[in-house]
Amino acid sequence: MSLSHTAAEYMLSDALLPDPGGSRAKGLRLELPSDRLLKFVTVGLPLCLVSLAFAREFSAGLQISCFSPTNFTGKQSAYVDTACWDSLLHHGFDAEGHAVTKSLWVLKVFPYSLLVVAVLMYMPYLLWRYAAVPALHSDLLFIIDELDKSYNRSVRLVQHMRKVQQASAEPERFWEEYERARRERYFEFPLLERYLTCKQHAHSLVFIYILRSLLLLLFMAATCLYLVFLHLNIFFQDEFSCSIKTGLLQAEPHIPPLIPCKLVVFSVFQLISLSVGGVYVLLIPVVIYNALQLCQWDKGLLSVYEMLPAFDLLSRKMLTCPVNDLNVILLFLRANISELTSFGRLNAVSALREATANKQDIDTVVDFMTLLAGLETTKPKHHACALEPDGSAPLSNGGALETKPGVEAMGKASRDSLGSA
Repeated sequence: MSLSHTAAEYMLSDALLPDPGGSRAKGLRLELPSDRLLKFVTVGLPLCLVSLAFAREFSAGLQISCFSPTNFTGKQSAYVDTACWDSLLHHGFDAEGHAVTKSLWVLKVFPYSLLVVAVLMYMPYLLWRYAAVPALHSDLLFIIDELDKSYNRSVRLVQHMRKVQQASAEPERFWEEYERARRERYFEFPLLERYLTCKQHAHSLVFIYILRSLLLLLFMAATCLYLVFLHLNIFFQDEFSCSIKTGLLQAEPHIPPLIPCKLVVFSVFQLISLSVGGVYVLLIPVVIYNALQLCQWDKGLLSVYEMLPAFDLLSRKMLTCPVNDLNVILLFLRANISELTSFGRLNAVSALREATANKQDIDTVVDFMTLLAGLETTKPKHHACALEPDGSAPLSNGGALETKPGVEAMGKASRDSLGSA
C-alpha cells in the first residue's frame, strides 16, 4: 500500500465520529433558553418579593399604626391596632354626607395573591413538561442519533469505495458502477428525511407550544390587570378611618366613633406591585417573539445538513407552512447543537465546499470525502461527462439518461446526473 493510500485511510478513519461515551438522554435541553429565562423570571420574581414581604412582616410585627386617644392604655392601643388590622374597613362619607364603608381587606391577602400568581405562571410549563416533553425527548434522541449515523455511513461508504477501487482490476468498470450508483441514488439513506417529512404533517407539539404561550400571556395580562385594579382602588389610600365600636364596646361613650389609622406596609406593597407589573409588561413581547419563531424555518441548520445524502428538504423545496412539529424540533435541535457531533464536521465541510473552485461538483459529504481521499485523481479522463443539450446526462454507451420525473426530478442536480467532480 502506497503512502498516499495510507494517508487517505487515516484521514477517513479520523473523519468518523466517535461513539458517544454516555447516554444523550440526560444532556438534552427540553426547554428553549428564552423559555427557561421566562420561567425563572415569571415564577421566581413573585416568590422572591413575597419572601421579602413576609420577612419584613415577621420582623416588624403588625403592618398598621392607629392613633388611639390619649386616655387609652398600652393594652387598649394594641387592641385598636389588632382590631383595625383584622377588619381593614374604611369608614367615610360620600359627597352627600352619607356614611360609606370600603373594604381594604385585599391588602392583607396581597402577598398570598402573589403566591397564586407564581403557581399560575408555572402551570404552562407543567403543561409542556407532561404533555409534550416525552414525545419531544424521543424525537430528539432518534433524530440526533440518526444525523450522526448518517454522517458516519457516508464516511464508511467512501472507505469501502477505496477498498473496492484498489481491489478492482478494471478501473473503468468501477467508475461505471460508481456513476450508476449515483444515478440510482444508492448512496442515500432516506429514513431520516422521510421521518422529518412526516413530522411536517404532525401538529401536536406546535399546538402545545402555542397553547403554553397563550396561557402564559393570559396569566401575565390578568396579573397586570389585577395590579392596576389594586393601584386604582386600594394603593392610593394608605390612611383610613377605623371603627371599633362593635359588640361590647358599642355602648362605651369614651370610645370615639372613628380612629385614624395608617398602613405601614403600604409603600412595600406598592413597590412589589410595580416591580411585578413592570417586569411582566416587559416580558410580554418576549413571549410573543418566542411564539413567532414558529413562523419561519431555521434554514441555517437545514443548509448544513444538506451535505448529507437524502437530506433535500431545502433543495427539493419540501418545506411547507412552518407551523408544524418539524419546526419545533428544529428549534430544539438548535438549542441542543452541542449534542450534534456531526454538526461541527458538516459545517466545516460546507465551508470548505464554498471555498472549492469546483463546488458545483461537490453535492454531498460523500463527494467531498471522495475528493479528499484521492479517488477522483484515479478516474479515467474519458469518464468525465457533460450534460447533453437537452439537459440529460450521457451514459457510458453514448445514450442519454433521462431525468427522473416527479420528486426525483427535483433532487440535487449533481446527484441525479453523471456530473464529474
